[in-house]
Amino acid sequence: MGRVSDARERLIQATIELTWVDGYAALTVDLICDRAKVKKGSFYHFFPAKEDLVLAALDAHWENRRPTLDAHFSPSLPPLERFKAYFEGIYQRQLEQKKRFGQYLGCFYSSVGISAARQHPEIARKVQSILANYENYYESALRDAAAKGLIKIDDIPGKAKALFAFMEGVLSQARIQDDPEIIRDLGRRAFEFLGLATKKAA
Repeated sequence: MGRVSDARERLIQATIELTWVDGYAALTVDLICDRAKVKKGSFYHFFPAKEDLVLAALDAHWENRRPTLDAHFSPSLPPLERFKAYFEGIYQRQLEQKKRFGQYLGCFYSSVGISAARQHPEIARKVQSILANYENYYESALRDAAAKGLIKIDDIPGKAKALFAFMEGVLSQARIQDDPEIIRDLGRRAFEFLGLATKKAA
């Protein structure tokens, strides 16, 4: 068993990895405990049920991702440079996942949401809340770009949602096809989606 001081964190990390790779339906307490090297008694000491652990895993993953997003979308950076750094980061992160897990995993939150949303509305609400945060980053950068005259968009919130959906779709296709080239062009295609020439976007 892991040290008592880190057993909870081990359980959370194991849940993130197992759910991301195989989906919520394949997740069991036994698998989680085996992956985390934690006994069942410790599991139930921290979490009443598997669903509670998944909610904690979503929160933990978001808290880990938020500093990176804050850096990529810092208001101190030019608006379009925020997107450029962000999309490049997505590509590199997916390559790291392939190296570690043997496949491109796409978006963790979407993986959880798709596999658990129908059975567990609370998990669905948590996923939706986190994904809305991503859309807020997009919207802020688009508003700043429009204010500087870099883009012309009538419905900025709508465009932010559509651009985020586009990104999610690309990640899903990369996972399905096991093809990193789909993600490599993500930034360029995203700028085209915004109506920007590649040269200007770069």
